[in-house]
Parts: sequence; C-alpha cells; structure tokens
Amino acid sequence: MLIMTKTSGKMIHGLTRPEPYLALLQNFPPRPITSEAELATTQAVVDALLDRPALTADEQDYLNVLGALIYEYEQTLEPLPDIYGVELLKVLMSEQGLRQKDLVPIFKTESIVSDVLHGRRKVTLNHIQRLAKFFAVSPIAFLPSEAPF
Repeated sequence: MLIMTKTSGKMIHGLTRPEPYLALLQNFPPRPITSEAELATTQAVVDALLDRPALTADEQDYLNVLGALIYEYEQTLEPLPDIYGVELLKVLMSEQGLRQKDLVPIFKTESIVSDVLHGRRKVTLNHIQRLAKFFAVSPIAFLPSEAPF
C-alpha cells in the first residue's frame, strides 16, 4: 500500500498508520548491539514491552526486531559451559568474585547457601527464579543436570 509521509510528502510503501511504530523507533532506535551495556539497555526495553498486558501489532513487530538484535549479539558470545544447577552457580560465583554471603538475599541465610553449594540441600523453584534474575540467565540453567526434560 502506498502512503504519503508527513514530513517529505513522498509516497512510500508501508503501514497504513506508521506513527505508533515510528514513535517506538524514535524512543529507542534499534541498532546492532556491540557491548554488554547495550545488551542490558536493549533488554530493559524488551522487558518493559513484555510487562504490558497486551501488545499491539506495532509493539510486537518492534519486539521482534529487538529480539533479533539480541539474538545476533548473543551468537557472538562464548557459549556457557555445559554445566547446570549448583555447578553453574559455583562457576558464576567464581567468575564474579562472589562469596556465600553475597547470595543471602536469594537464599535468606548463609547456612542455606552453604548447604546448597555442598549438596546437602536442593534449590527450590523460588531460589531458581531469584538466581536467574540475579545472574541474568535462563532459569533452566539452574535446574539440576539430572532434571527430566
């Protein structure tokens, strides 16, 4: 379908009402992601969209564009090792220089953190959700490797 742009008066192929989509683009123009900071910023925009009760077609299209940019960037990263559950937690703690007491907000007490790390206690669904948010990884990464899929 041909439409006339407001600013140039030129006829272009496109949406019948491009204003909502253009507003999204003007608010946060999508660009290739080249750093963790840009990834975090783009992910924050995605999260804000996903928090809405329902998306318009324009918002869904915009979300798809941002998702493609995130996917493209993540393909350039070194993949996580093939470890899960508590072993992954230990690696993430080591890489980020965290100690057991740094995870008390997630587990409530340092003794629970210790029990989980030493295999005396299993992580709960609540722990998994909080760990995923804290480390910005998929919750599935904290499921035990013997978990059925």
